[in-house]
Amino acid sequence: MISDGFADRLRLDGTPLIGTLVSMDGRDSVDVLCRCGFDWLFLDLEHSSLSIGDAKAMLQVVGDRIPVLARVAANTPTDIHAALDIGCDGVIVPLVNSNADAKAAVKASKYPPDGARSVGIGRAHGYGSKFNEYLARANRETALIVQIEHREAVDNLGEILCVKGIDAVFIGPYDLSGSMGLLGQVTHEAVRAAIRQIRSQCDALGMPHGSFGMTASACEEAVRHGAKFVVVGTDAMHLYNGAKAQLNVLRGDR
Repeated sequence: MISDGFADRLRLDGTPLIGTLVSMDGRDSVDVLCRCGFDWLFLDLEHSSLSIGDAKAMLQVVGDRIPVLARVAANTPTDIHAALDIGCDGVIVPLVNSNADAKAAVKASKYPPDGARSVGIGRAHGYGSKFNEYLARANRETALIVQIEHREAVDNLGEILCVKGIDAVFIGPYDLSGSMGLLGQVTHEAVRAAIRQIRSQCDALGMPHGSFGMTASACEEAVRHGAKFVVVGTDAMHLYNGAKAQLNVLRGDR
C-alpha cells in the first residue's frame, strides 16, 4: 500500500487519475506500464486467468511506484481478503446491486470497528514487520470501489451510496447494457441515460465516480462529466494496437 495513494487522492480535487487494465500474466508488461506514467493500475482478477499468486508477483514488480487496485472475482470475504493481504491499494467489487451487497463489501474490506475484515499477516503487513502500522491506516488508505453495472444497481443506487465505507463508484457500461437488453450497445441512448443518472446521483452526494474507456476519447468524455478516475484500454489492447500500427505502416495499410 502506498501512503497518500489512491484513496487519499480520490478525496482531493485535481486531475483525474488515469489507469489502465492489466489482464495478462506479464511481470515485464506491468513494469513497462509503470514507466509510461500511469497514475494507477487496474488488475483484473474477474475477467482474466490471473491467479492471486500472479497478482502478488506483479505487485512485487510494481513496488511502491504507483497504486494497484484489483477487481476481485466476486463480492466475498475470501476474494477481498486475498487481494488486500497481498498488498493491493484497494479493491473494485463487481455487481454491487443493493444496499446489502454494498454493506457486504464494506464488511469484508474494512477492519473492525468499520467492518469485519479478518486479520492475517501477509505482504500488505510487511510479513509482520509493519503489522501495527498497516492496521492503523488500512481502513482509511485502502480504497473500496463498488462497481455499478446492472439496471438493478441503478434502481437501488441511493441505497447503495448511503453505505458508509465506500470510497468511489466504478461504472461498468458493458454489463449495464446487457442487463438492459442492449448488450454491447454502450452508446445507446437508454444506456447513456442510465450512466448520466449514476453520475448525477454520485455528484449530488460527493461520491467520486469513474469508468472504463476503450480509447482516450471515450475517457475524455467521462472526465468532462466529472469522472475522478478512468481506465483507458487494456494491456492486450496496447500491445495489439502498437504492433498492428507498425505492421500497417510497413505494409502500406495506413
